Amino acid sequence: MSSGWFAVNTSSRFAFAVHILALLSLQDDVPLSSEMIAGSVNTNAALIRRLLTMLADAGLTTSQLGAGGGALLARAPEDISLLEVYRAVDDVQLFALHREAPNPDCMVGRHIQSVLTGIIDDAQQAMEMALAARTLADATADLVRAERSRERRRRADR
Repeated sequence: MSSGWFAVNTSSRFAFAVHILALLSLQDDVPLSSEMIAGSVNTNAALIRRLLTMLADAGLTTSQLGAGGGALLARAPEDISLLEVYRAVDDVQLFALHREAPNPDCMVGRHIQSVLTGIIDDAQQAMEMALAARTLADATADLVRAERSRERRRRADR
């Protein structure tokens, strides 16, 4: 299927936000500048500042001003659910309905929106339950485990 066949409207904000928070959680209360965070995320610092504002508005990050200042976690990683992160930065549904109203003269067109709404609502609820069951601490522990595994493989390959 050609990538030009359809336009996918997805958001990287959740992935970027978890990246930012995981980075902050590994810093032992050392503030990080938006430029340092942007280097890790591999994006521009302006986008990181916008996300940090959203995360701060949700009570997930805080800022330390002055020389050596930057972003810090506002709460312990085990007290931050991934659902909170998602809700802080993403307001889009998992799936979107038709942009234009389907043809009401067609049986499928008349009913597809209402049928899909129930299915999409169920999928959204399942995703949110999965995110609510995981914390930033879980994600960070997975990162640390992955890095340890990488290091073991590197040592074994020597």
